[in-house]
Amino acid sequence: MKDLGNLQKMLKQAKEMQDKLQKELADLRVEGTSGGGMVSITLDGQKNLVSVRFDPEVINRDDIEMLQDLIVAAFNDAGAKVDEHLSQKLSALGGGLKIPGLF
Repeated sequence: MKDLGNLQKMLKQAKEMQDKLQKELADLRVEGTSGGGMVSITLDGQKNLVSVRFDPEVINRDDIEMLQDLIVAAFNDAGAKVDEHLSQKLSALGGGLKIPGLF
C-alpha cells in the first residue's frame, strides 16, 4: 500500500507541474518576423495569434502575394519559437529524458 501512496503523490505532483506549464504557456508571448522585420507576428504559448504588425512599406496593392508570404513566414517563425520554448521546458522538467512522441 505504501507504493500506492507514492504513486498518488507522484501523480499529484505531475498534475501540478502540468497546470503550472499550461499557465506559463498561456502567459508566454513569442514574436516571429519576416522580411527583415517588416512583418511581425506575436503568438502565445498555445500558438494563438495575439498581434500582427506591418511596416507600411510592405503594404503594396500590386503585390498582395508577397505580403501573404511574409505573414505565413512570420507565423511559422513564431510557431517554431513556441515549439523550441516548450521543448526546453519539457526537457528541464523531464531531466533530459527523451520521451517518444514529445518533441
